[in-house]
Amino acid sequence: MQRAMAWLLGGVVALMVVTLAGGIYLTAFALRPAVERSEQHYIDSFNEHYPDLQPWFEALCAEGKVQQTTITAEDGSSLHAYYIAADTLSTRTALLVHGYTDHPFGMLQYGWIYREKLGCNLLLPALRYHGKSEGTHIQMGWLDRFDVKRWIAVADWLFGAGQQLVVHGLSMGAATVMMLSGEEDLPASVRCIVEDCGYTSVWEQFKKELQEDYHLPAFPVLHVARRLARWRFGWDFKEASALEAVQKSTVPMLFIHGGDDHYVPTRMVYPLYEAKQQGDRAIWIAPEAGHADAYMDHPEEYTRQVVSFCEKYL
Repeated sequence: MQRAMAWLLGGVVALMVVTLAGGIYLTAFALRPAVERSEQHYIDSFNEHYPDLQPWFEALCAEGKVQQTTITAEDGSSLHAYYIAADTLSTRTALLVHGYTDHPFGMLQYGWIYREKLGCNLLLPALRYHGKSEGTHIQMGWLDRFDVKRWIAVADWLFGAGQQLVVHGLSMGAATVMMLSGEEDLPASVRCIVEDCGYTSVWEQFKKELQEDYHLPAFPVLHVARRLARWRFGWDFKEASALEAVQKSTVPMLFIHGGDDHYVPTRMVYPLYEAKQQGDRAIWIAPEAGHADAYMDHPEEYTRQVVSFCEKYL
């Protein structure tokens, strides 16, 4: 009996240790991964994936149109962005929000649509822990929404008063702009939002990755990681919900998702779209496209979808 109790107690202790270790690892792996910050790395990647757009970006650089700026967040962190003015004076600005472990230059292909087809100025911020922005960890869009709100206010300073904005996010950036959309004090200058392959919530995305990529149950590892993140970084995986934010959103929103997305599963876009009951909405599922590949696989239709939606509000 004593031996059985000892084995049982040992098993419980071992399970607790493994669970704690798993929670610590998940928090560190997901929120503090290695991130490539080199501009040239992302320029090379852009040129490789979009060779037809390479001359366009090279011309912008040669003409000195790719500018940089920084702002200081409330906590003193320095946040960095690139900006590119339209060829003619414009009151339209596209604020483009990149994805997980990506870089502002990862949004250049969308910048081409907005600048060349809609005459927009471009503002491409680096989220915290990415590019030249400071930050202790990746915020998965939840706290990033406050930083994006600050960048919205900067558009008038960069490009002139009276800017009307479309805010377009990809993957984690899409979750960011959806989380932003539910803010009660969202500036009226935001005229529409485009989200491309964003997740319903941080909790559901991490749960999916644990189950499908690591074959682990959400309980208890994710619950421990959730509490560690709150203790260490001040926010909670469950409160970080794009779905809940979209339910409160009144801004026109275009939902885009790859039809064959397994990383942020295609199924996530449908409850997001259905949750959007206030304000105009539209949805486009890119046939057979994988995660964040809708434009790459269908550039002409992607461009048509974005332009036809946004020009109604800008």
